[in-house]
Amino acid sequence: MEGEGVSGESGWPRANAQPDPRRGGARRSRSARGVAEIVSKLREDPRWAQRFEHWHEVGPRAAHTAPFPASIDARLVELYQRRGLNSLYAHQARFVELALAGRDALVATPTASGKTLCYVLPVLDALYRSEGSARSLFLFPTKALSQDQTSSLTSVVEELGAQWHAYTYDGDTPPSVRRTLRDRGHMVLTNPYMLHAGILPNHAKWSELFRDLRYVVIDEVHTLSGVFGSSVANVLRRLVRIARHYGSDPKFLLCSATLREPREHARRLIGRDVEVVDEDGSPSGPRTFGVYNPPMLNPVAGLRANALEEARELSTAVCGPTHQTIFFCKRRTAVEVLTRYLKEAAPNLGLTPDEIKGYRGGYLPDLRREIEEGLRAGKVKVVVSTNALELGIDIGALDVAVLVGYPGSQASFWQRAGRVGRRQKPSLVVQIAQSDPVDQYLARHPGSLFATPRERLGLDPDNLVILSEQVKCAAFELPFREGSEPGTLADPAYGSVRDAAGVLDYLAEESRLLLKRDGVWHWMADAYPAQDVKLAGGEADNVLVLDADTKKAIGEIDRPTSITTVHEGAIYQVQGETWKVERFDYENRRAYVRRVESDYFTEAELDVAVRVLRLEERRMRTRAEAPVERPLIPVDHDHDGEDHSVWRGEVHVTSVATQYKKIRFYTRENVGAEDIHLPPEEIDTEAFVLTLSEAAACELGLAGGDRGSAWRGVGSLIRRVAPLWLRCQPSDLGLSTHVRSPHFRRPSITIYDSVQGGVGLATILFQTYRDLCRAAFEVVSKCACANGCPGCVGPTEEVGPQGKELALRVLAHFASGPDPVPVPLEDPEPVA
Repeated sequence: MEGEGVSGESGWPRANAQPDPRRGGARRSRSARGVAEIVSKLREDPRWAQRFEHWHEVGPRAAHTAPFPASIDARLVELYQRRGLNSLYAHQARFVELALAGRDALVATPTASGKTLCYVLPVLDALYRSEGSARSLFLFPTKALSQDQTSSLTSVVEELGAQWHAYTYDGDTPPSVRRTLRDRGHMVLTNPYMLHAGILPNHAKWSELFRDLRYVVIDEVHTLSGVFGSSVANVLRRLVRIARHYGSDPKFLLCSATLREPREHARRLIGRDVEVVDEDGSPSGPRTFGVYNPPMLNPVAGLRANALEEARELSTAVCGPTHQTIFFCKRRTAVEVLTRYLKEAAPNLGLTPDEIKGYRGGYLPDLRREIEEGLRAGKVKVVVSTNALELGIDIGALDVAVLVGYPGSQASFWQRAGRVGRRQKPSLVVQIAQSDPVDQYLARHPGSLFATPRERLGLDPDNLVILSEQVKCAAFELPFREGSEPGTLADPAYGSVRDAAGVLDYLAEESRLLLKRDGVWHWMADAYPAQDVKLAGGEADNVLVLDADTKKAIGEIDRPTSITTVHEGAIYQVQGETWKVERFDYENRRAYVRRVESDYFTEAELDVAVRVLRLEERRMRTRAEAPVERPLIPVDHDHDGEDHSVWRGEVHVTSVATQYKKIRFYTRENVGAEDIHLPPEEIDTEAFVLTLSEAAACELGLAGGDRGSAWRGVGSLIRRVAPLWLRCQPSDLGLSTHVRSPHFRRPSITIYDSVQGGVGLATILFQTYRDLCRAAFEVVSKCACANGCPGCVGPTEEVGPQGKELALRVLAHFASGPDPVPVPLEDPEPVA
């Protein structure tokens, strides 16, 4: 927390809170002057000023403080007073009060607001009250974050002089330490994966932890959405079930970035009501935000300069030896390309290549720790990262953040912006817009960046696929018993889960994994289910990237992504170095690479086929209600007066990597393409479908010629603006369009959850599609291009010369007029 003294990034007040010359004093004044000078140059120099669409200033904010709660142990108050902390921020004090009163609580405040202290104080207080018997479990989204917090906890315990122990439990923990932390770990810091596959299945070995478990701390809960979040919600059901088996009833202490519906999200995650604390009482320094739109290269075609190239050019203004700068990129390839660019330009930035680092998932742990320490010590002046540094790992106090492309959600935007300007320092955040509909929408509506969050999080713990896999794990851990009512369970953690009993019956009668006797389901298989049940659809099935000569691992990547990243011929990049994939052993999950000097990188393409399995909900608008004239062209099928319909249902998706392109560095010239020969990826998932009657299609000008290209452009645009209302990346949603669907026999746009089973993303699209259509219309209508471009409906060569005009007409049609109304579902039979 940032207290009245000098405090650490992760919320830990530093002992003897004196100015640290590396973090304050001379460096602070130099960096403050540096940020002011950078902002002045960007706003006044014509070279840069014309590229900024908007500037947003946030003035310094004073702290709102409150005294330590009277019920907290006096020894803790004395410790923090010695560290220069004489009071708490108002939100910290409120949260601690709730925790000490035995309430489940969620603090949802911005990055650097001191959330760590919110849960540390109740945990330490419980240890004092119990004379050291209380135990707590901390869940962090990454291993790096849990290790960072372990170090800080150990430091404060040592200063207290207490005989308590904080340990990290992850895949890197040695067996000897694992035994110690099971027996003596008062504070066990881990991640959802290890809880799922390491702790819960072996709960007998952890009996002392579960018997005395007082608190479960879950950090960064805004990251727990989609498949991963839905799986973690089920893991927490298992955790509560086992804790109650050993006689404890732990309380949940949750931390999150600002959310639209924090209470509802927490309830879906932990299955309980929580008290929400979301009024931020922490101080902050002056902050400047700039929305940067790359210059238009071809106004007629609507082509803008590439955002990555603009970041390289902007580096000459925002990088330097007296301050630290972080670049956030959306893709691993972009991180490696920009890192290479900046290392080559280091002398022009007043830096050495070693002061510039890339950082992303897939790097080995030792390399990541080295980069993190370099940032804290000030030795690394520039870092280029994916979202791997978005969370609260202690990387010191940076000054400038450049976001290359909108990260996909307001929560992620603020998390990245919060990596700079800590300890009340001035800071600068530059958001570079890509030629993407969402980026261009936000460039023209910058207020949406700074407004109250409106994105909804998809989370469905009762998804049958996820629930079935997790119930297997739970049955292995403890038997299930029938409830007093038919189809229910005598288990508080699963009593309200409507399908749990049915899943157990299926596992007993069909899968033969369980035996049901006298109303009790017993596990009877030899298998250890958790080792084969994935939380995020890939972590247990990762592809290891190996040096072909030494067989040494240089990285790893999830299996679904591997078919477009480490196929044979792909260029794999690490810290700006290029490696070529010589062989991809798909079956054994091994990619063998050899270092090469390459002047190009690779990008792969996917072909997708979607088959409707079942439709569950439909809404329809009739042609009588539609805001268009009657058709000039007779049509054979009127579909009972339908204008258009929206559907929600289940689909089967087959994805095949077809070919890859070779893209030259700097010029982005396409220098060749080759085929990819790999098995398809197949999933069953949920989908949102938008269909247009043939009559309406004729009225809107979509009949005949190359109108199908325009229809595909409309579908692509709707999918790409979805992150404005739904917390996801565009890659979380798949797309398939037909000018005449084999299932619906009319034009259709299908947008589906790109994960097995789906997690409710399609349901949110079904509910908000009119908002999506209005935003898409806004993007197209205000774009300066003549006939289409990547920043709106798509380039002319993809959507045709009339693509933009037709897209405007179709989107206006969907966005205007009355809402569709629910109708009885008549599921059309699939066409063979």
